[in-house]
Amino acid sequence: MLTAIDKKLLFEIADLNEIPQGAFNLRKNGEGSGRHTTSNIDIITKKDKPGIDVIIKAGTKGESVYIPVIVSEGIEDIVYNTFEIGENSDVLIVAGCGIHNSSDKKAQHDGIHEFFVRKGAKMKYIEKHYGEGEGSGERVLNPKTIIEVEENGVVELEMAQIRGIDNTIRDTEVNLHKNAQLIVVERLLTYLDQTAESNTTVNLLGEDASAQIISRTVAQNESKQVFHFRLLGHAKCRGHIQCDSIIMDKAQVSSIPEISAFNSDAQLIHEAAIGKIESEQLTKLMSLGMTETEAEETILKGFLK
Repeated sequence: MLTAIDKKLLFEIADLNEIPQGAFNLRKNGEGSGRHTTSNIDIITKKDKPGIDVIIKAGTKGESVYIPVIVSEGIEDIVYNTFEIGENSDVLIVAGCGIHNSSDKKAQHDGIHEFFVRKGAKMKYIEKHYGEGEGSGERVLNPKTIIEVEENGVVELEMAQIRGIDNTIRDTEVNLHKNAQLIVVERLLTYLDQTAESNTTVNLLGEDASAQIISRTVAQNESKQVFHFRLLGHAKCRGHIQCDSIIMDKAQVSSIPEISAFNSDAQLIHEAAIGKIESEQLTKLMSLGMTETEAEETILKGFLK
């Protein structure tokens, strides 16, 4: 039975107004709270530790898997999920965690996700984080994602954290084999005294592997952000990192792109920019009748879109 809080969290992290059709696994306060499988997608509870195995048959097309996590109590939860994406399949996986903390205890969820994207498979993975609640307890999320992409595999990652998480450390590691492709889009907003750290390492191991990482972040008030992006080119490959941050008030942002080539045919590029909102943009929007606050919010919303 979903409460009003549950429904709000599900909408924020997965754009769901109700339990989805197709394959899904809902985790609430450290326990399974609902599951459905299909003829092409199986979800199995791990026996040795908390978590699930998601097995997608080869050739599966146009199907999706939802694996949202809801935390509405002051608990510390950890889960280990493994995904087998069968050869030549094309699937959408929607994850994410929503925390509603009304207590004085810390509410924390650590999700360790390991993916095996087999030959010719395509996976789009969306992970959103959201926090709320009037309690004084911290809202903490520490996701770890490990992805192995075989020959001709394609992976798209969309990772967003826009509101309400006090502390987060995100670790992502991807291994790309021959002609494998990776596209990462990260969006992050921190405010008050929140802290966020994101570490991404991409190993371009196979010939003609390619990776593109785009990070857009906003730091407000006295929040702190640290980003470390690494591209390691071990073969003829292409990689591009683009990091753009808007800094406001007394916030701090450190963006550390790193590229390393171990092959003379590796082509790797990194770009990083940190700056404030341009006064001309504010003036233009205010001339249209917006207040300064409304103009700022409009600019930030467009930047993080």
